[in-house]
Amino acid sequence: MTKEVITGSEALMRALREEGVETIFGYPGGAIMPVFDALYGYTRGENKVFDHILVRHEQAAAHAAEGYARVSGRVGVCLVTSGPGATNTLTGIADAMMDSTPIVVIAGQVNIGALGSDAFQEVDLVGVAQPICKWAYQIRRPEDISWAVSRAFYIAKSGRPGPVVLDLPKNAQTHTCEWRPTKTTKVRSYQPYPELNMQAITDAARLINGAKRPFALVGQGVELGNAHEELLQFLEKADIPAGRTLLGLSALSSQHPLNMGMLGMHGSYATNMKTQECDVLIAIGMRFSDRVTGLPETYAKQAKVIHLDIDASEFDKNIKTDVAVLGDCKQSLPAITALLNKVEHKEWITSFNEYAEQEQQRVIEKDIHPTEGPLLMGEVTHVVSEATQGKAILVNDVGQNQMISSRYFKFEQKRSIVTSGGFGTMGFGLPAAIGACYGSPHRTVCCFMGDGGIQMSIQEFGTIMEHQIPVKMILLNNTFLGNVRQWQDLMFGHRHSFTEMMNPRYGDIARGYGIAYDFVTDRKDLKAKVDKMLSTAGPYLLECAIKPDEDIVPMTLPGKSVNEMLLELHY
Repeated sequence: MTKEVITGSEALMRALREEGVETIFGYPGGAIMPVFDALYGYTRGENKVFDHILVRHEQAAAHAAEGYARVSGRVGVCLVTSGPGATNTLTGIADAMMDSTPIVVIAGQVNIGALGSDAFQEVDLVGVAQPICKWAYQIRRPEDISWAVSRAFYIAKSGRPGPVVLDLPKNAQTHTCEWRPTKTTKVRSYQPYPELNMQAITDAARLINGAKRPFALVGQGVELGNAHEELLQFLEKADIPAGRTLLGLSALSSQHPLNMGMLGMHGSYATNMKTQECDVLIAIGMRFSDRVTGLPETYAKQAKVIHLDIDASEFDKNIKTDVAVLGDCKQSLPAITALLNKVEHKEWITSFNEYAEQEQQRVIEKDIHPTEGPLLMGEVTHVVSEATQGKAILVNDVGQNQMISSRYFKFEQKRSIVTSGGFGTMGFGLPAAIGACYGSPHRTVCCFMGDGGIQMSIQEFGTIMEHQIPVKMILLNNTFLGNVRQWQDLMFGHRHSFTEMMNPRYGDIARGYGIAYDFVTDRKDLKAKVDKMLSTAGPYLLECAIKPDEDIVPMTLPGKSVNEMLLELHY
């Protein structure tokens, strides 16, 4: 049989095809040009394999890959050049690591002979990326490309997902090798799916069966493990009320009677207060972030804590665990459920209502049904959510727009929220929404942004224009870096140090990019303009003039216990 000899660049194309890649987000440059030349034939004609989306900044390529991965459940891919092209992706890599998002970043590199010489656009990408990714590797030979790509995808998507970085010197792109496809099914010393410890399963079930006031904390691990049905069976059999983390909001339907709302600093009043009253706390695929726990020394001290996670390093990291259940929750949840008694906790569940009613009267009604004054973020979110009937994907940026849209958007389908949780990356929203549109092309994608975040990635209007990406952009413009302004009012005596924004005419910018635009200042026009946005084909920017000093409540102040959550802020 004749051996097929091909270039490393061609080998990369074939390796990506073997992994089922369909969409690549990228930006070309000198050190990756041979790969982009090979890519040319794979993106055109009858034999087209990939869609390549030319972003306007490499950081956007990484965030778009994140958005794609989060809604599709597949690995997101971005392709960039060396030097600043590679380092521009680092924010997205760190973001993906914090939020367990599977992406593979492939970056060009200078010739092997020039490494260490401070060659033009040389950077030690493996060195700088290693602390913020699951695996970083430099492919020095073309014959290693198939192996490295297969290994990268396996590591990125298995176990606790995360980002992988491949550094590809020019030599490996241009030299030739015999094509041999590779499929990685295991990596020595890496055990992504630990075997369940049945003693831990038994211990967890025993505690839950003995509980009078159980409470579940549902995290993104349920989404990542595709354990939505397993979660429902677990909660419903033992009648366990549940709160959801920010990243786990669409793991459980917003309308489910056991869903008690969002956890955390700006979460639901009832979920935070009841954390301090439950007798058994069951954390499922979440990491006890400081934004969830508040002051850890006082967090759920009255409760026995059961922690289900695929990553053993999360146990006892922030909150002491009584029973640690290591494993994929798609296996651990049904194993525990099988040992549970069928019970009801009516009185315990009903006790959440008092706190929920307080929040409804003192916060929610004012947020979503105001009768006077400027537009509020909550009412805009509510109108968009009602119009999309809980079926849309919510993408948001970071700040007040993130917290308010996450609080009031409703979710009826899985994998419906894309947000920057652990890293809090401003500028994340717009490129992540682009990725989400490709990851789930048949769903409506609504992207909420503030006037600060949109300007960190506004160049991606060019990407949207070129591909007519049908993202519905809702700009909550309060002329401030709102979250920082709120903290300045609370803790720095209303000294607004460089948080007030002078903004451009966003309508002129949108029109310059050929993007449909509208502006709303009066609430009587809000619903009609939202309906117009949603019914208009293609991309749309709806700018909303928001009350400049609107605060996000409830709020647990930094350094306070979760049961010290405030429904009103007093200055």
